[in-house]
Amino acid sequence: MKLLSGKTALITGASRGIGLAIAQKFAQEGANLAFTYASSEEKALKLESELNQLGIKAKAYKSNASSFVESTQLIEDIAKEFGTIDILVNNAGITRDNLLLRMNEQQWDEVMETNLKSVFNLTKNITKIFLKQKSGSIINLTSIVGMKGQAGQANYAASKAGIIGFTKSIADELGSRNIRCNAIAPGFISTDMTDALPEDTKQEYFKQIPMARFGSPEEVANTALFLASNLSTYVSGQVISVCGGLNR
Repeated sequence: MKLLSGKTALITGASRGIGLAIAQKFAQEGANLAFTYASSEEKALKLESELNQLGIKAKAYKSNASSFVESTQLIEDIAKEFGTIDILVNNAGITRDNLLLRMNEQQWDEVMETNLKSVFNLTKNITKIFLKQKSGSIINLTSIVGMKGQAGQANYAASKAGIIGFTKSIADELGSRNIRCNAIAPGFISTDMTDALPEDTKQEYFKQIPMARFGSPEEVANTALFLASNLSTYVSGQVISVCGGLNR
């Protein structure tokens, strides 16, 4: 039996990178999927079609996770379409990197709203469903940057550190209702952004990582699968680093 058979998951920002890998992994393990995208409808609908071909139900929703109003409507629409939601993966995120002296207010606000406020919006709105069914798994994508900081990423680091505090607080609040909340902190992961780095830059990063390579989106997705499934029914309030030993 597949690990997520009979479950429905909502994944924000699933059209590329880590979110895409999680969507594919969950579908392969039998989960029905609702996922959000911000701009590329063509790419989202293509993914929807590909996931449905795996024998599960998948539907793409255009939604701005940083908007509380849109997040409220999103949860209502998904619950109506799928009947319930069992898993929430808060993956939507952006970067607006700059040194603090050059960073403007807009760069700070955009990152905080997309990366951190979105986690509040979706979690707040899905909680009533989880409370009613007395179960649920919330998985928040943070970053090792939120744990150790990074020059030029004060906004991103602050947003990801906030997710860690939020995760632990929600685990405390909802644990007695059989609702789990955990976070995944990826390190350097192979994405379009890292693939574009010069080879000498990559080699410098590899020197910092004990496993001497970047991780893959699939390796992050495997951790999300563990946290979403019944393999982790006594795991809550944890931050799992997927970083090749970089954060130790």
